[in-house]
Amino acid sequence: MTQSSSLPNNLRAFLEFALGETTAQASDQTYKTASRFLADTLGCSLAGSGSATNKALQAAFDRNRAGYSIPGRERRQNKECSALLTSHAIHCLEWDAVHEPAVVHAMSVTTGALWAELQDNSLATGRDLLECIIVGVEIASRLGVASESALRFFRPATAGLLGAAAAICRMRQLKIDVAADAMGLAYSQVQGTMQAHLEGTSALAIQVALSARAALNACDMAEAGLTGPHDILSGPFGYFTLIEEGGNPDSLGEGFGDTFAIDELSIKPYPTGRASHGVLSVLMKHMNSGIVTKNNFARLTAEVPPLIHRLVGRPYKPGMTEAYARLCLPYLVGLALEDGSINPKRFSAVDFADVAVTAHTDKVEVVVDNNPDLNALAPQRVSIELTDGRIISEAVPATLGSPANPLTETELKQKFLLAASLSHIEIANTSQIFDNLLNLSDAPIAFDVLKQLVPEQN
Repeated sequence: MTQSSSLPNNLRAFLEFALGETTAQASDQTYKTASRFLADTLGCSLAGSGSATNKALQAAFDRNRAGYSIPGRERRQNKECSALLTSHAIHCLEWDAVHEPAVVHAMSVTTGALWAELQDNSLATGRDLLECIIVGVEIASRLGVASESALRFFRPATAGLLGAAAAICRMRQLKIDVAADAMGLAYSQVQGTMQAHLEGTSALAIQVALSARAALNACDMAEAGLTGPHDILSGPFGYFTLIEEGGNPDSLGEGFGDTFAIDELSIKPYPTGRASHGVLSVLMKHMNSGIVTKNNFARLTAEVPPLIHRLVGRPYKPGMTEAYARLCLPYLVGLALEDGSINPKRFSAVDFADVAVTAHTDKVEVVVDNNPDLNALAPQRVSIELTDGRIISEAVPATLGSPANPLTETELKQKFLLAASLSHIEIANTSQIFDNLLNLSDAPIAFDVLKQLVPEQN
C-alpha cells in the first residue's frame, strides 16, 4: 500500500487539502457563496431536465433503473446514472457557473456526483456538502489556472472529473493512500475533447456527464483495493503532458486556504456559452435603455481574445444543432435583438429558421485582438453601429455575473425560478426551495434540502 510520504508533492498537496481541515479556514461568506452557486447549479439541473437531449439520455439509460433520484424527474436510476444525468442536465443548456481564469465549469461534474453520493450519506450536514463543493471547485479550477496551452480537451470534463473525485474522497473521508488511488483511477478515465464543442454536438454535455459517473467509479474501485497511478499531474504521461500541453504543475500545491476558487466563480445570466456574455450584456444594456432597437441596429463588431473567437465566433448555419446555436454569437445577437432576452426555449429548428432573428446574423463580426493569453475571456471591446451613423463603443473588463460585476440576489433568484419553470416535472414551492438552499450551511441533513427538487419525495 502506498504511503502518503511517497506521493508526488502536487498530488499530496491536493489530497491534504481535500481530506484535511483547510476548508475550516474558509469564512462564513465563502460558505454563503458556495450555497449561492449550489442553488444556481441545481436550478440549471432543473432546467436541463426538461431539455430534449436530457430526455433522450434518460431513455438511453432506462434499462438501468434503480432507486436513485434525479432533480426534476420522477424516474429513478442506479447511482452512477443518477450522477451522469444530473451533471448532463446541469451543463446541457450552457447555463452553469464558470471559473473564468481557469475556463472550467467548475460546479457541474462535482455537483452531479455529490447529488448521487448524498443519497447514500444520511449523516452529511449542509456544511459537509458545502465543504465538498469547495474542495471540488478548488481542484478543478487550479488545474485550469495552471494551464498555459489552448484547449484541446474539454476542460470542464477533464479538470471537472479530478475535482469531483476529490470531493467524493472528502465526502467519504477516505484515507490519503486510498484517495491517491481514487485520483489515479479518476485520471485513468479522463476524456472529452474539444471536437464536440467545435461541431456543436450533444456529446459536449455528455462528456461532463460521463465524468461525474467516472468520479464515483474511481472512488468505488479504490475502496475495493484497486490501485491507480500517482504521478498523474506532472508524470511523463500525466495531465500536464498529455491533456494540457504546457503549464505549471509545480504551482498546484501552493497557497491552499489563502483564497478559495469558489469565491472567483461567475454565474451565467444567459443560457449560452460564457464567451458570448460580454457582447450580450453590452447589447442588452443599450437595448434596455432604448438606445439600440432591432430597427436601428446596423452592425456589431466584437474585438475579443483568441479563446472567445474560438468558442463563439462561429458562423450562423441554417441547420445548426441546439448545442452549436448556444455557442454561435451571430445567432445569439439576433435573438437578443428580436426578443430583448435570451429565452432558453428559443433553440429549436423552428427558431433557427426565424427570419426576424437570422436577418441580423450577417451583421455581426467577431475580430481577434492581440491578447497573448490563450485562455483569456477578457477584456473585450464591443462596437455597435446604428442606422443613423452613431457608434457605441464600450470596453468589457468584467462580464456580468463575474465577481467584479455580480448578479444581485434578486437576479439570482429570478434565474432560479425561471430555470425551475423549465423542469421536466412541475416543482412546487420553488421560491422557498431557493431560500432553503441559500441557508444550506445550517441544515442538519443536507439531502433533506436537496430532495425538495424531486417531486415524488416532497
